Amino acid sequence: MKIGIIGSGAMGSGIAQVAAMAGCEVRIYDADTHALERGRQLIAKNLLRSLEKGRLTKDAITDILNRLKPAERLSSLGNSDLIIEAIIEDLEIKKSIFTELELDVSDTCILATNTSSLSVTSIAAACQKPERVIGIHFFNPATLMPLVEIIPALQTDPSVISRSKQIINEWGKTTVLAKDTPGFIVNRIARPFYGEALRIFEEGIADMRTIDQSLKEIGGFRMGAFELMDFIGHDVNYAVTESIWRSLYFDPRYKPSLSQKRLVEAGFLGRKSGRGFYDYENAPPQYNTDSLLSFSKELGQKIVHRIVVMLINEAADALFWQIASRDDIDLAMQKGVNYPKGLLQWADDLGIENVVYSLDELYDTYREDRYRCSPLLRKMVINKESFY
Repeated sequence: MKIGIIGSGAMGSGIAQVAAMAGCEVRIYDADTHALERGRQLIAKNLLRSLEKGRLTKDAITDILNRLKPAERLSSLGNSDLIIEAIIEDLEIKKSIFTELELDVSDTCILATNTSSLSVTSIAAACQKPERVIGIHFFNPATLMPLVEIIPALQTDPSVISRSKQIINEWGKTTVLAKDTPGFIVNRIARPFYGEALRIFEEGIADMRTIDQSLKEIGGFRMGAFELMDFIGHDVNYAVTESIWRSLYFDPRYKPSLSQKRLVEAGFLGRKSGRGFYDYENAPPQYNTDSLLSFSKELGQKIVHRIVVMLINEAADALFWQIASRDDIDLAMQKGVNYPKGLLQWADDLGIENVVYSLDELYDTYREDRYRCSPLLRKMVINKESFY
């Protein structure tokens, strides 16, 4: 199978590596030839790391690299069976790329966007054959993260959906199907992990180290919210939050944080700049094995419970609005952001009645629509239902 990749940044080169490792012939196009070379060097570095760990042989690496070729022009991708665009999150630029692509590709070529939050339907509308456009959203780093969201546009042909799922599954990834709504599954449902942690911090209920510590040691999350925002980069994380907030008509549930906005304005973007919420040169986040002794366990449990019930509320609303199936929602949050368990399963474990009570308590305290309880959760309490 012949695969075309547009964009040779971390995501584009990662997707290219995944495809080449699956035996596909891959051509990568980038308007910046220097970026194209950096992308190839990044792939070679990743493969060398696999060699050192004994996961790949030298011959296998040679074969993989031989399947990766640069494309001098966008039209050089014309004989591809599938093209995945992974460039800047700018709707107009993406639409112009897809419009140009259509001039050179075959009628059976699938055109996919790796957008994390933009409208796939809007991108498809820029094409003469919108029925072959689809969202195929990998998570960073694409070589390691198992989840891929498949997002059909309103115009996407059902055969394109099934072919896309089959291809990505054959690449060894786990696919979930999402409706074309802002943030899709993971980026939409995950907003309270960051947003509610920021709210707790801004209110002065706890400092960021205590919040992160609580989420890791009590909640079982691999990273705390502030660590994770620093890792993702505040320019990226804030932009996704703002995009979802605007796209959902300024719903207060997704309202961005001024604290994070100020970091972006200051250029404190997280690990990549040496400073974000944490100062990675002078005071990086470190915890002792007995660190629970350094703060109130009761406070930690309250922090985790507040964030988790807000996450559950988002997951329930995603199911209520038919953004994805129950199983795909829980699978996506475990495989896409490494949550310790599926959120709908977590709701059952906590007791849905307890989740509703906690959300109502937050709403009564703040009187903000941010804390409105999903209708699905209320119905389930009335009918004494569970998710599983």
